[in-house]
Amino acid sequence: MAIDLSPEPAVADLAERTARFVREVVLPVEQRHAAATPSEAVRRELQDAARGAGLFAPHVAPEYGGHGLGMRGRAAVFEEAGYALLGPLALNIAAPDEGNMHMLELIATPAQKERYLRPLAAGEIRSCFAMTEPAPGAGSDPRALATRAERVDGGWRINGRKWFITGADGAGFAICMARTSGAAGDEGGATMFLVDADNPGMKIVRHIETLDETLYGGHAEVLFDNCDVPADAVLGEVDEGFRYAQVRLGPARMTHCMRWLGIANHARDIAVRRAGERELFGSRLGELGMVQQMIADSEIDIAAARGLILQASWELDQGRSGAQSTAIAKTFCAEAIWRVVDRSLQICGSLGVSGDIPLGRFLREVRPFRIYDGPSETHRWAIARRVLRRHTTAAAR
Repeated sequence: MAIDLSPEPAVADLAERTARFVREVVLPVEQRHAAATPSEAVRRELQDAARGAGLFAPHVAPEYGGHGLGMRGRAAVFEEAGYALLGPLALNIAAPDEGNMHMLELIATPAQKERYLRPLAAGEIRSCFAMTEPAPGAGSDPRALATRAERVDGGWRINGRKWFITGADGAGFAICMARTSGAAGDEGGATMFLVDADNPGMKIVRHIETLDETLYGGHAEVLFDNCDVPADAVLGEVDEGFRYAQVRLGPARMTHCMRWLGIANHARDIAVRRAGERELFGSRLGELGMVQQMIADSEIDIAAARGLILQASWELDQGRSGAQSTAIAKTFCAEAIWRVVDRSLQICGSLGVSGDIPLGRFLREVRPFRIYDGPSETHRWAIARRVLRRHTTAAAR
């Protein structure tokens, strides 16, 4: 049976137009604004340009202004958008908004979609996803969830502390995970709540200083202090939050991989150009065997990462859980993308370390990816458990 991994013509066209847009529109804006975190005016400027180019919010359904791309279609477009650090922001496919849109489309009620999804998909507001907590709360193990929500007259009262909540500053609303039954360590008993940013019970405590600086709105510590929400703030069903989280987290891991793969491509291109221009010891860098090996290894890492993304995306498009394939892809991509950027910086030498080219910034941006969306060690543990369970089951037959 023939295997064709190329995207459909309409997706290929969208990816090509995205690539041109990122290079011609986004990169000049990115270079003009040296500050790591762009202003709200820059965000709107870029998103207006993407909307005018017909590239905006390609992942959401047409009724919300998008192209309705499946996961494989997103792989092609998101990789091109990720060539610039601000590319995903321009197309409104940056984390955490992209993952929240995906989940709202699948889980929210019609009224919730109108109130939250539609303005989010249009870029009128931003959002955040409040699940991670300071130790000993939920982190790599979401079952440690400590934030609680209790029923009160007319709705629920949420109490707890969250941290590393990306994009919380300036978000129009949060999707907050809170325990509604059971105790920390239990597998069930979590519920998702939609909390408006003007709720007096939700407060940003501080901004956390981190290696990465490009994710819009930064990473905040957020306190839910007697935060009252109405009954219709429940997203999905009560006590089903952990199950719904998988609806978001598997695809979100893959879209992170897609976007960061674009950065790996950009880093590789910078290094290859440098290797073709720089002369040392009587020859160009690119003619030296050690440099050729680094270029080849980066090309292998990029190709392998792309293949694993496509495999996992295909499984998700088929309606499968993709738990194993997304864990494998996320672990490999997070480490491979780091290797590509690191090699590219090494090839460029002192220029790579300098601020004259963006490789140092790329390195800071991609390093946390080996921790975000589950550390590599946690994914390896889960991957091994599934393999061992499969073999144990097969042996018992």
